[in-house]
Amino acid sequence: MAREVDADFRALPLDALADAALQRARDLGCEHADLRVERLRNGSVRLRDGLLAGGGDSTDSGLAVRVVLDGTWGFSASADLTAAAAVRAAEDAVAMARVSRPLSTERVDLAPEPVHTGDYVSSYLRDPFDVAVPDQVQVLETWSRRLLDAGVNHVDAAFGAVKEQKFYADLAGTRTTQQRVRVQPVLTAVLVTGEGMETMRTLAPPVGRGWEYVTGTAAEGAWHWDDELAELPDLVREKHKAPSVEAGRYDVVIDPSNLWLTIHESIGHATELDRALGYEAAYAGTSFATPDGLGTLRYGSDLMHVTGDRTVEHGLATTGWDDEGVSTQAWDLVRGGVLVGYQTDRRIARLTGAERSNGCAFADSPGHVPIQRMANVSLQPTPDGPSTEQIIGGVERGIFVIGDKSWSIDMQRYNFQFTGQRFYRIENGRLAGMVKDVAYQATTTDFWGSMAAVGGPQTWVLGGAFNCGKGQPGQVASVSHGCPSALFTDVRILNTTEEGQA
Repeated sequence: MAREVDADFRALPLDALADAALQRARDLGCEHADLRVERLRNGSVRLRDGLLAGGGDSTDSGLAVRVVLDGTWGFSASADLTAAAAVRAAEDAVAMARVSRPLSTERVDLAPEPVHTGDYVSSYLRDPFDVAVPDQVQVLETWSRRLLDAGVNHVDAAFGAVKEQKFYADLAGTRTTQQRVRVQPVLTAVLVTGEGMETMRTLAPPVGRGWEYVTGTAAEGAWHWDDELAELPDLVREKHKAPSVEAGRYDVVIDPSNLWLTIHESIGHATELDRALGYEAAYAGTSFATPDGLGTLRYGSDLMHVTGDRTVEHGLATTGWDDEGVSTQAWDLVRGGVLVGYQTDRRIARLTGAERSNGCAFADSPGHVPIQRMANVSLQPTPDGPSTEQIIGGVERGIFVIGDKSWSIDMQRYNFQFTGQRFYRIENGRLAGMVKDVAYQATTTDFWGSMAAVGGPQTWVLGGAFNCGKGQPGQVASVSHGCPSALFTDVRILNTTEEGQA
């Protein structure tokens, strides 16, 4: 049964706030005005060695008014959800636009968008905020005890949940109400011996689901927790005893649990058009994938098909409409290895002559202005592609990488280095034991150009993160990245211990 927007959010005076703010903006001569009413609830619990170590439950709510007056932005926000506060916010936003106008070097025009009305609720079965905190703690305690009883020395366990509710209205007539839920469970096993320490984290990605992800059935979308927790102690022990990798060039098979982060850093951020145009530079730089290469830049091999998508079920960036009232969609970013698209909001789309935005505006709180943020950027599988085992079977000498860990990339999204949770030698098509201290290093185009095999749909997994940062003041967004297993040939592998001592 489809869920509905919570009744207590609907009970807020949403239409009255919109009428008050938008009418005042209209009276003051704005070309564009929009109102967001937002309520954002964050919950978390943390355990250390099976004992409660901390947690929280906070709610941030308020309204925000954004205007375009004489081609200039204005913005104001308030925590007061009254018609009078909405009017004041509209007036303050107009005042900001008037003060800013003499300093503006470019006129703000927005790409057109049809009028939309309706509701959107993300795909989840059980609201995590309906689950009592002691019940959440009990699950994490049980999981922690399993790992401790299996011989690891310490266990960190955490569960985070977010419920995001937004109402949007603008002068054109769009009015939408949305509710999204996302969760992130994670456990880290720590092994300590006289020879040192090793850690290993569960591979379960954060996801746009509810509590069913933790305790539900496989059919309901639960992660395979029993299997992973049963394997984790032996895996961390094996990694602890594993030999250090011999640096060199290898063929590398990368599991989706690791490859999603490489996609995020080398494709997701690089194809944000505001970054590629230089409008976003202070936070993590610009992009090598500039618009003069659109349609010609060889991003990777012919097997490379990457999409931007704000519609995929359970995606962390999936929603019905963005924070500019744009109906969300899916589109190509890289096709046949060539750069063919970007992620845009309404202003950036209009600057480049696009007919409309592809729905990538987002604000992480009612007190922040929407900025262009990342869609769910995903590498598509080969329709009849191989399994992970079949890909490994075709490798004579290589390394299999599982799970994400640390990463580094330059300010142009071009030179990078990534590590992982687990690494296995591949010899003559078979896994030949674990190694450690592994990092792979490349340039973006060399790496994706070396992609020689892409797994089938059976290998595709939706990974992602809660904590993608951008903007000044800084904003944080959640985003997913789906990908299959893939093979990359002749990749440079570093020994991180040797590099650290150099």
